[in-house]
Amino acid sequence: MSIMTTAIKTDAPMNPRTRMLLTAAILPTLMRLAWPHMLVMLAQAAVGLIETFWVSHLGRDALAAMALVFPGYMMMTMLSSGAMGGGIASAVARALGGQRQADADALVLHAVVINGVLGLMFTALFLCFGPSIYRALGGEAGSLTAALQYSNVIFAGAALIWVANALASVLRGTGAMLLASTSILIGVALLVPLSPLLIYGLGPNPGFGMAGAGYAVLTGSVVTLAMLSMAFIRRRSAAHFRFARLRWPMFAEILRVGAVASINSFQTTATVAITTALVARAGGAGAVAGFGTGSRLEYLLIPLVFGLGSPMVALVGTNFGAGQHERALRSALIGGAVAFGLTETVGLLAAYFPQAWLGLFGHDPLMLATGTEYLHRVGPVYGFFGLGLSLYFASQGAGQLRWPLITATARMVIAGGGGWLALHLTGGTSGIFTAVALGLVVYGASLSLMIARGVWFKG
Repeated sequence: MSIMTTAIKTDAPMNPRTRMLLTAAILPTLMRLAWPHMLVMLAQAAVGLIETFWVSHLGRDALAAMALVFPGYMMMTMLSSGAMGGGIASAVARALGGQRQADADALVLHAVVINGVLGLMFTALFLCFGPSIYRALGGEAGSLTAALQYSNVIFAGAALIWVANALASVLRGTGAMLLASTSILIGVALLVPLSPLLIYGLGPNPGFGMAGAGYAVLTGSVVTLAMLSMAFIRRRSAAHFRFARLRWPMFAEILRVGAVASINSFQTTATVAITTALVARAGGAGAVAGFGTGSRLEYLLIPLVFGLGSPMVALVGTNFGAGQHERALRSALIGGAVAFGLTETVGLLAAYFPQAWLGLFGHDPLMLATGTEYLHRVGPVYGFFGLGLSLYFASQGAGQLRWPLITATARMVIAGGGGWLALHLTGGTSGIFTAVALGLVVYGASLSLMIARGVWFKG
């Protein structure tokens, strides 16, 4: 039970967005809330692809460097926006659903403090231990140098990214998806012209190479943070930012979901990192470039499902806060079905037309061969990844993360342990990718079965 359920309810009229989450038809409401955020997430992913496209022209080492840095960067994004951000959105949604406006307001400041501190910790981690991390993932010589040039810039400004995601998560918890999405979209749009400009320069002004790609990401993050801050200054959020005394119960309400969800994010990133290291042992930098390029499509599914998962957090959390448990469960299952359909479609297209994707980023034979093999084996089960990830978000809204944690652990063990065994038995990458695919099926299928059977309401 939430430690804040004893808070005194206000007599203020219910916010219209909150009433919509509690009473409107589920599927139309879910899609109405999801489309702006899905649009932004797809735009964000597209810009990431554009950045990868420009970086690929710097050579194979640069492309391998992106594969080395990407797990850490995505881990930061998943933690700040998906895990801790989900804890923030869930806490705000449950407070508003229970008509506890004072608690919802207090959570905004506590969210900023939590994410700000964690952002500084990420800066220290990657600036101090980045070389060791990338060597462990298979980085060497040119790819290691390029990875550090890119990584040092991005993680130097990690706190900016974390705080921006905290504010966006508050807005998502109130149901203000369009407002949060617009702020992010403006920052993302800047990356389109900034990436080639800062990587290669213009006219007599030289570019910064790999570091320029990092500068472009940080510039977009600063703009997004400014836009989100203005939304709170102008009081366009149902939860308002106020300076007040920090209290442990408020931190605990966010962390009891966000901290457990963070373990899930670490597991997802660790699974990719372990697979990257196994692929490096099997085929070297060329194989890593191919796997990294192929698996980037899997990472693109994360923002796609996140676009759907954010309103699922708000829908499930608000209905839990109001005691409407059956409606919360139906919201989760409907959202999971939609996520499965979207991600399975992407996966099947990638499996049938791998060259259409891989050819965007290079023509190195080993890169193309490894990437094609990955998409042939893993692409057809992407739907289970989308199903499991969407139900993870729904579980955040419910404040029930035991089963997402268990199933993500199973995925990591199957993919990592099975991949290691396959490597030692065959010495190639085919068995590694088969283990990855099996892990995804177990993850999505088992989590959906447990939630449908009502594990949220037991114990």
